[in-house]
Amino acid sequence: MSNDLFRDLSNSPVAARLGIPRVPVLRRYEPGQPLLAGPALVGAVGAGRFAKAVSALVEDAGGTVLDAPGDEKIAAVVLDATGARTITDLASVQAFLTPAVRRLAPSGRLLLLGPEPDGTDAEAAAVAQALEGLVRSAGKEVRAGATANLLVVAADAVPAAVDSSVRFFLSARSAYVDGQVVRIDVPVGPAVDPAGMDAPVDRVRPLAGRVAVVTGAARGIGAAIADTLARDGASIVAVDVPAAGEALAAVANRTGGTALQLDITADDAAARLPAYLRDRHGGVDIVVHNAGITRDKLLANMDPERWNAVLAVNLAAQLRINDALLADDRVLRGAGRIVCVSSQSGIAGNRGQTNYAASKAGVIGMVRALAPRFAERGATINAVAPGFIETEMTARMPLGTREAGRRVNSLRQGGLPVDVAETVGWLGQAETGGVNGQVVRVCGQSILGA
Repeated sequence: MSNDLFRDLSNSPVAARLGIPRVPVLRRYEPGQPLLAGPALVGAVGAGRFAKAVSALVEDAGGTVLDAPGDEKIAAVVLDATGARTITDLASVQAFLTPAVRRLAPSGRLLLLGPEPDGTDAEAAAVAQALEGLVRSAGKEVRAGATANLLVVAADAVPAAVDSSVRFFLSARSAYVDGQVVRIDVPVGPAVDPAGMDAPVDRVRPLAGRVAVVTGAARGIGAAIADTLARDGASIVAVDVPAAGEALAAVANRTGGTALQLDITADDAAARLPAYLRDRHGGVDIVVHNAGITRDKLLANMDPERWNAVLAVNLAAQLRINDALLADDRVLRGAGRIVCVSSQSGIAGNRGQTNYAASKAGVIGMVRALAPRFAERGATINAVAPGFIETEMTARMPLGTREAGRRVNSLRQGGLPVDVAETVGWLGQAETGGVNGQVVRVCGQSILGA
């Protein structure tokens, strides 16, 4: 739970009388919760290919689909603009969205599906890029915990390829993901088979039958990831250093998983971890590179020990383990998913964190470079980049620094560890094979960075 006293105060009756701006309480996912808390408005511009599939998805989830906004509040607005290619089409996008966003409910969802840029048609490329600017701005305008995001869909992607991503961005699982642009390509691996895409999926436990290893799992975001993946059906292998053994055992016991005490920077770690997964679990489906440390210092005062320690844990260990997974085809199973925890600091930078920012930016570079290699194995690799997340570490910050971190985003509050975990869970699904080499910020659309 967040210890955001200002948010709590802003929602009290006295705050309304004093005119204190309200910080929204976000709708977050709970098992058994409906996909949406109200009706969805679904439309299309031009020759959109996905509106019918999205409508069917909402209805299959027990929701109601509207053709036009009425007097009631709308839980989600979905516009299929994959057919938009002209300035006139952009005018149609505006005409659809303007009356719709006026009716958007608290914690509502604005989701656009857009085309990939056309390198041969300047107007079509401009329109595709314009949708990004529109969505990022809309994310700063919608109120009461609502979010706006864009899925850029490859021209040859089938409707089933967007299913898991549409579900995630419409659901309460994406409460702190705002102003993001995610590309969806033709799924890699087994999901390329349309029959496989149509196989029944347990919507309550979408990770059932999958083995997930989480590094840095003893506390904080890592523990939340382990808890969330276990809740969604995964068998957990919790990894952390021997010094965290007691806390690590608690996480493993709580999730019904196993604990592996391992320093991922050790010379033999990249060999020991795959061997353990292969011998004890028959392989692994999801690998979450979460382990990370900070050793903050201004660059002018940075010493080699602080620099090297951070790069070793946050980047070099991930590189070695990923190389080992690629080298041994007995470890990473079909529809394997690698999820690396980066940081907003790696995108926007942060004073006193040149070592940390370098390591987290390096994670992004690694993900983009390895995406084609993992795709050859039928697997994906992606990164999540948290912004200000309410943890024990941020709770120890000076009050002014903590408040600034909370308020400089469109949702005007810090995220929770579970927000990062929900995003990891979505990227870990077998269905999410069309998302590869992507970086998804979990930051409430922070104004820092892109």
